[in-house]
Amino acid sequence: QVHFVESGGGLVQPGGSLRLSCVASLRLISIYTMGWYRQAPGKQRELVATITVGGTTNYADSVKGRFTISKDNAKDMVVLQMSSLKPEDTAVYYCNRGTTPTDSWGQGTQVTVSS
Repeated sequence: QVHFVESGGGLVQPGGSLRLSCVASLRLISIYTMGWYRQAPGKQRELVATITVGGTTNYADSVKGRFTISKDNAKDMVVLQMSSLKPEDTAVYYCNRGTTPTDSWGQGTQVTVSS
């Protein structure tokens, strides 16, 4: 059964950093491109970063240079390191396949950037 467990969110001041983690089932990260998504209140879910099976990364323009996606195949884990956070980064963050997401979204982890 496909499932994702995200963690690491919280409240942080502008300019701060957070590290999000996602554990995926069924060894998905070793088979598929994986991605981090976010959904802000009243907005559609958007893809912010992807990492291929081979480790090639790609980022949305809004986070390029501030976020870094990585993975640990042995732990079935995908990580999103976020720095220089802005209030507009406030959202619930999810992980899933990075090209065609599955229908099994996790609970997500809330990131709030506020002073």
